[in-house]
Amino acid sequence: MDNRLKILNIWVDPLTKKEFIRKIRSFFKSDGGPHVIFAANPEKNFSVPRDLILYETFKNADLLLPDGIGMVIAVRLLYGLKIERVPGVEMMDAICALAEEEERRVFIFGSKEAVNKKAVEVLKKKYPKLCIVGRSHGYVKENRMALLLEKINRTRAEVLFVALGSPKQERWIARYKDSLRTVKVCQGIGGSLDTIAGHVKRAPDLWQKLQMEWLYRLIKEPKRIKRQKVLPIFVIELLKERLRRQRLER
Repeated sequence: MDNRLKILNIWVDPLTKKEFIRKIRSFFKSDGGPHVIFAANPEKNFSVPRDLILYETFKNADLLLPDGIGMVIAVRLLYGLKIERVPGVEMMDAICALAEEEERRVFIFGSKEAVNKKAVEVLKKKYPKLCIVGRSHGYVKENRMALLLEKINRTRAEVLFVALGSPKQERWIARYKDSLRTVKVCQGIGGSLDTIAGHVKRAPDLWQKLQMEWLYRLIKEPKRIKRQKVLPIFVIELLKERLRRQRLER
């Protein structure tokens, strides 16, 4: 994207949710695909550059969502722009609404069998006319991956949600996206199926409005501290980059 912003070692697209949806509408109408959507957050600033293929796939993604509040703050610090946070689970929900409206075919891949099945049931109840043409749990062995790809292609799915967690889902998309014959939109959705199935609760509205959903999740799931321990380092690096830019502007 022309207005994509560099945030330390990764990038983010400074769009509103409505603007992202307009982009996805255009993807459905295009001849090409699949158009790849990833979430950008502070943790990925450290994990993505470690793998060259992953790095290039992330860099060349069609849309990079400002999924974490850290990216919103980073854009404000480095560019003076105010953007809204667009969580991956909310974008998935919006894509499902759009797919129902436009009668697009959806395939859901990832997570445990029980979680995948329950999430599909919830989505069908919420979007009665949504055409979910297939699903698969995420524990597919490498020697059976060709069969999964054949299944996805046979359903003529136009939307593929991949819930393998990061960076596994990004690596999967990087490796197999060229084998997806009919998919127009492919989104890496992390743990969104757990949220949809009710296994993981999102923060109450007040916590979300205060941009403190990360803290709520940490309180509920203390083991997340392993992932979030990079946040102070991210903040320090941001401040260093801001000072560097200020010196150059003088």
